[in-house]
Amino acid sequence: MPRYFRINLIVTIFLLSFVSAVKAEELLTWQGCIREAAKNHPDLIAAGEEIKQSESSKQVTASALFPQVDANVRASTARTESTPGKSTTGDTYNYGVSATQLFFDGAKTTSEVKSASEDIKAAKQNFRFTSSTVRFRLRTAFIDLLKVQEMLRITQEIYNIRRENLELITLRYASGLEHKGALLTSEADLAAAIYDISRAKRDVEVAQRSLVKEMGRSQLTQITVKGNFEISDSAENKPDFELIVKNNPSLQQLIAQKNAAGFDLKSAYASFFPSLSGTAGANKNGSHWAPRGNQWNLGLVLSMPIFEGGLRSAQVSQAKALLNQLKENERSAKDSAILALEETWATLQDTVENVGVQNKSLKATEERSKIAQAQYSTGFITFDNWIIIEDNLVSAKKAFLDAQADKLYAEANWIQAKGETLEYE
Repeated sequence: MPRYFRINLIVTIFLLSFVSAVKAEELLTWQGCIREAAKNHPDLIAAGEEIKQSESSKQVTASALFPQVDANVRASTARTESTPGKSTTGDTYNYGVSATQLFFDGAKTTSEVKSASEDIKAAKQNFRFTSSTVRFRLRTAFIDLLKVQEMLRITQEIYNIRRENLELITLRYASGLEHKGALLTSEADLAAAIYDISRAKRDVEVAQRSLVKEMGRSQLTQITVKGNFEISDSAENKPDFELIVKNNPSLQQLIAQKNAAGFDLKSAYASFFPSLSGTAGANKNGSHWAPRGNQWNLGLVLSMPIFEGGLRSAQVSQAKALLNQLKENERSAKDSAILALEETWATLQDTVENVGVQNKSLKATEERSKIAQAQYSTGFITFDNWIIIEDNLVSAKKAFLDAQADKLYAEANWIQAKGETLEYE
């Protein structure tokens, strides 16, 4: 049996086994992937819990504005030795309630509550940013799998081309019409096609695992995706980047953090003011249970810092520096976000146009290949000229797929630069 026939048999068996495996795979759409990721992705779940933490932190801070009421029950015994050899023992019982209410602290607590409210906004914007990041990674993984699935189909086409070429060269070599170098070159091209198929299969498995991870699944399952290489957000007309950037979650998060720092600075200044609280209590006292003696109290507590070694001044200085830092971070983030929008929009337009160019190139190469095939069969062109055209056809098929995938990747980058989340679809 000739060598290339053995190779052909091996590859055919390999492809049939792969096709049967594909039939058993779970078919996923882009919308299905989004729904699953939104529900199960650990990064989104963690970001959601961060919002809950911020909300609870605000409740903790705001609790200082409400009356603080405590209840207590106390029992004690004491032994007193009045003279040598003589002692008395007395029991004391007490129960009651006490309350404290903050009246004034220079708006320190209210500033801290407002700061906590901004922290909640920052946490929510962080959730949006996480959702945007998850969408980008999910979309990239989806495109990866879509691309390698198509690459596997193309490698089969290339294999068929290389196999037919080898059959033709073998016949011509056996007839003495072609040299051995041509035969060896065709065999090498077929071996490369077989390798490309094997590599594409491994790439499919890697892409499957990546997509499963980004959907939030804990176990790897055999999947395949259904989709095309068309985009929905081409942004043909150049948009207003200054307007778009206002909705960017990373920028909005920094704005919320800056606002929180502003309230923290007010809280630091308020530390120089006196603090005024009211107290009240009612108790029962006695030497026997249940005590019957009544006791109550009302009072005011005024607290004023006098000297703490420069503590409060240092806290104000620290809060000022943090506020200034966040202001500059906000400005830098805005400039970077606008630049990213400009770059990703330009790249998107480039990739859209490149698809058209590569499509025309592929059609031209396919036509040249048909003509060259007929010319070589009848001896009008040499092997060296013919194989160059065949190699160009193989390259054109791969280049067109790369151009289509690059267009999808560029769209994903553009959507992320806008700060769109999983709900964007």
